[in-house]
Amino acid sequence: MDVASEAVAGGVKFIQYRAKGLDRRKAYHHARELRVLAHRFGVVLLINDEVDLAMAIEADGVHLGQEDFPLSAARALLGPKRIIGISAHTQSQAREAEAGGADYLGVGPIFSSTTKQERPPLGCDALKQIRNQIHIPVIAIGGISTLNVRQVMETGVDGVAVVSAILSRSDVKRATMELMTLLRSFATV
Repeated sequence: MDVASEAVAGGVKFIQYRAKGLDRRKAYHHARELRVLAHRFGVVLLINDEVDLAMAIEADGVHLGQEDFPLSAARALLGPKRIIGISAHTQSQAREAEAGGADYLGVGPIFSSTTKQERPPLGCDALKQIRNQIHIPVIAIGGISTLNVRQVMETGVDGVAVVSAILSRSDVKRATMELMTLLRSFATV
């Protein structure tokens, strides 16, 4: 909660709660606390993978990977007003997610990443190709930092998702503010 509060104070607009391997009861309580924080500050809260948890805490939506709950089933449960994002690693996955009704795509990893080690980096050229074929928002994921965010944003994506770029720093609020300053220089943010 402290880290999330600092990130929100620094300008984060979306929080994704990801608790792989955590006891489901604890995950529920943590997610509820984040929901209160998100509501208080007008931040969107997405739950990673777990449609039931998103429903239970009335999150704003979910983010689903390629091996997670099917998009069509998630939409049937969550309804048309909740956000559903889909991870895409290829052009065909991106087109399929868009055709299936995803609200946005999380595309990556763009660079090497400590949280996305199972896939090789796509790079900015592949990201730009996907961005040019898709009409829903595209969010770049994986290894993005203040050092390369400009290169990523120049592909035309709508935003970036980061973990290490802010959580690896001792001052999360300041790290977030620095990243947000760079992002605000692009019209698509």
